[in-house]
Amino acid sequence: MSTATRPSPSGATTRVRKAGERGRTNWGWLDSRHTFSFGDYHDPRQMGFRALRVINDDRVKAGAGFGTHGHSDMEILSYVLEGALEHKDSMGTGSVIRPGEIQMMRAGTGVMHSEYNPSKTDGVHFLQIWIVPDARGLAPAYAQHPVDREAARRGFALLASRDGREGTLRIHQDVDLWLALLADGEKRTLPLAPGRQAWVHVARGAADVNGERLDEGDGAALSGASEVALAGRGPGEVLVFDLA
Repeated sequence: MSTATRPSPSGATTRVRKAGERGRTNWGWLDSRHTFSFGDYHDPRQMGFRALRVINDDRVKAGAGFGTHGHSDMEILSYVLEGALEHKDSMGTGSVIRPGEIQMMRAGTGVMHSEYNPSKTDGVHFLQIWIVPDARGLAPAYAQHPVDREAARRGFALLASRDGREGTLRIHQDVDLWLALLADGEKRTLPLAPGRQAWVHVARGAADVNGERLDEGDGAALSGASEVALAGRGPGEVLVFDLA
């Protein structure tokens, strides 16, 4: 099935990106699905959405990981779904990220880092998200925050924002990243200001998004919509990017 764009009577459009359409890198120790073009996977129709450049859905086997490599001029977020991810970088940061936490690394003028699965028995499943910053040559930075999962069960939990409000990760771009944890049949609505657009990614489970069913790994671009309307189809873990 190809990516489809569906207009609504209001003029809003929803472009669905199915999980099975994503690019894939499989190196044995790594099984990665790419929502947007990344590495050896290149599709000129899938180069990101607004400032959102990368969503990689990564599964890394026990004891394996990404050796030391460099990045620059990118806001990089890591969100662990299962297992643990060990991070080390040239800023002197060493940490382990687990479910219920989110990490931000501002690559800025340049950072070398590595990411490993420290477990000898269990795999790690995480999302790596890249957001293009609003300026180049920023000073590198690192932060790691707990996720307010109770707020996400009641409504939406803010994970990252431009102004760092509510104790969230501060990123150098006009993006708000929200998390919703849905039960079956539960409904949530996130208003969008005029001119804003949204990308919705179903990290786990399934949900209806503005009337479209999205399963695990599916994404959708919402343009011209006044809100993001979610309805749970069984337990669901949904990320919403509110973008300029």
